[in-house]
Amino acid sequence: MNGSQLDLTRRDIVKSLGAGAVAVAAALPSSAGAATAAKSPRYGMVIDTRRCSGCHACSVACKSEFNVPLGLTRSWVEYIEKGDFPNVSVSFLPRLCNQCRHAACADVCPTGATYKRQDGIVAIDPDICIGCKYCLQACPYDARFINPVTGAADKCDFCLHRIEKGIEPSCVNTCPGRARIFGDLNDPGSEISKVISRNPVTVLRKGMGTEPFVFYIAADHADEHDRKRGWNMRVTTHRRQKERR
Repeated sequence: MNGSQLDLTRRDIVKSLGAGAVAVAAALPSSAGAATAAKSPRYGMVIDTRRCSGCHACSVACKSEFNVPLGLTRSWVEYIEKGDFPNVSVSFLPRLCNQCRHAACADVCPTGATYKRQDGIVAIDPDICIGCKYCLQACPYDARFINPVTGAADKCDFCLHRIEKGIEPSCVNTCPGRARIFGDLNDPGSEISKVISRNPVTVLRKGMGTEPFVFYIAADHADEHDRKRGWNMRVTTHRRQKERR
């Protein structure tokens, strides 16, 4: 074997190794991506109405956090009063965007301004929202409004700017009764996963098929339509909209 043959052989080996390395490197992002996807968080919230006192601290914190215009709400608490004296009851139902798996608001948005993130949060890009109000009509939870300052649709987004820094949503952090639990539903060791495993939970308007990721413990789902059953009932929304969806 002469020198030129030896050099050629070495070059071929290096070339082969290089090609193999490139092939392996090209395969790694896919594998890493799959691992990342498997570990991707799926955010949700549990609201334990047994611990809610109807104090509206969550609503105030939300308004302060986002400078929500007067008369509009991203988060609110409804009072449900029912019964006939002396057999009466009062319960509290905190409300917000349900971050649905099948978000009707995203389906009808003509510009893509409303979209679902990989972590499950339904977000809004105000820069491309045209304020058409399609999403307001599509939302079965009446959780959206047009912000008069920006002209774009607005709603709860679990305080994206906070959770991206590892901080709980403002309403969760503020609640004096710890009625709200926020976390990663894909993590079996998270507090929210443990709470759901120990307690029966429900969602609002399950029949709509939206699969919300805001869950309730011991929620009173009765509304004023139940008056047809002969119940004496009143629902106070504490919003501009006196009747709820």
